[in-house]
Amino acid sequence: METDWLAISRAINEQYRMNKLKIGVLGAGHLGKIHIRCLQQANESYDLVGFFDTHTEQATKVSRELNVRAFDSVESLIEEVDVVDVVTPTIYHFELAKAAILRGRHVFIEKPLTHTVAEAEELLVLTREKGVKVQVGHVERFNPAFLSLGNISIEPMFVEAHRLASFNPRGTDVSVVLDLMIHDIDLVLHLVKSEVKAVHASGVAVISASPDIANARIEFENGCVANLTASRMSLKQMRKVRFFQRDAYLSLDFLEKKAQIIRLRDENTEGGDLMAMDTARGKKWIDIKMPEPIAVNAIQMELETFAYSILNNTEPKVTIEDGYRALKVAHQIIEVIGDTTLS
Repeated sequence: METDWLAISRAINEQYRMNKLKIGVLGAGHLGKIHIRCLQQANESYDLVGFFDTHTEQATKVSRELNVRAFDSVESLIEEVDVVDVVTPTIYHFELAKAAILRGRHVFIEKPLTHTVAEAEELLVLTREKGVKVQVGHVERFNPAFLSLGNISIEPMFVEAHRLASFNPRGTDVSVVLDLMIHDIDLVLHLVKSEVKAVHASGVAVISASPDIANARIEFENGCVANLTASRMSLKQMRKVRFFQRDAYLSLDFLEKKAQIIRLRDENTEGGDLMAMDTARGKKWIDIKMPEPIAVNAIQMELETFAYSILNNTEPKVTIEDGYRALKVAHQIIEVIGDTTLS
């Protein structure tokens, strides 16, 4: 399902040690600082040239704290790099990514891809015209719990996701659907190989101007149904997804970075202590596994895999098309919530 992280790391280290990609970061807030630190660690594939932030005091502080150059403009940074890492509030994603793409730069852009679907569509066209690579920061694709599934076949017919967080002013420039739920939207679209048939949703704005709590039911043409719940008003943290399919139940805890796989087998071929159970289809055996999570820094890994795709001219792990699809479904959910609020 995912390319082996260690193999990617070795390939980069061995083949491209002397051919680093020059990268610059746009945005040095909470997440921007994390990206800067990760890029400093990913020094086998990237040469971190510097960053730009509109807040002068913040830029000066980060420059001193992390010993990295602060540029005085977006344009000057873009001119000196091969890759631009956009880690700003969502409303600025489009204009910054567009400026970089027009100059032929590869772009890593935090989720969601853009603020509007129209902006995403324009970036899609520009990316193809300029022949550059764009990867979207749907970081749960690189969570150790998800990676631990390896090449296990996942063909869900029902998905249940809960992503709960306590209130934080960061991210409230957008709906909880774009802030939190979009992680699970991306995962579902990535795993369910079918087109969306219908979307039902409801949501409530508690503190923000847009929904802080939302629930969505996504129905697919192949019969799969995904029930997604997201809240940034919870007293506890939760990031869990459960997949139900004809031969298995898979549970992922992204917060604890754990996975559990329960399969029904026709016979006990494992040689272990499998539990027998009588069913309407005869005797079955319950096989329970908890795969060992892979110890990786998910953000550093997504940045490293982007470097790998550029250097090897392969498709990014989370393409701009992936980001567009997730954004489009997210906006469908937001529109339905708006309609139910007005009715």
